[in-house]
Amino acid sequence: MAGGSIESDEPITDINITPLVDVCLVLVIIFMVTAPMFSDPPIKVDLPSAHTHEGEEADKITITLSKDGEYALDAHKFTDPKLLGDALKLALSQKDSKMVVLRADKDALHGQLTDLMARAKDAGAQSLTIATEQLK
Repeated sequence: MAGGSIESDEPITDINITPLVDVCLVLVIIFMVTAPMFSDPPIKVDLPSAHTHEGEEADKITITLSKDGEYALDAHKFTDPKLLGDALKLALSQKDSKMVVLRADKDALHGQLTDLMARAKDAGAQSLTIATEQLK
C-alpha cells in the first residue's frame, strides 16, 4: 500500500441517483413548457371589456361562443346547439357548483348568447357568469 491509498475488495452497493435526478428534471421542464398549451380555449374569442373581475372557481363549466357561431363546451367544439345542450346537461350533473361561465365574442349575435343562456338554465345551471376582459 504505497502512497496511502486504501483499496477495498467490497463491491459498490450504493445506488447512483444522479441519472434519476437528471431524468426527473427533464420531465419537469417538459411539463412546464407544455402545460400552457392545455389551458388554451378551443375557440379564440375577443371578449368585451368591463370594470368587473371574473372570480376564480375551480368547479365551473365554460361555454364559448365565437362571432362565427361556433360553440365549445370546455375543450370540446360543437356545431349543433342541441348537442351542446345535451353535453352541458351531462357535465352539470357531474359538478357540484352548477356554475357556467359564458365566453362570448363581443361581435357574436345577441340572440345566440341569449339562446345559450336559456340552454344553460334548462340544463340545470344555477349560476351564469359572462366573461369579460379587464379594462386597462
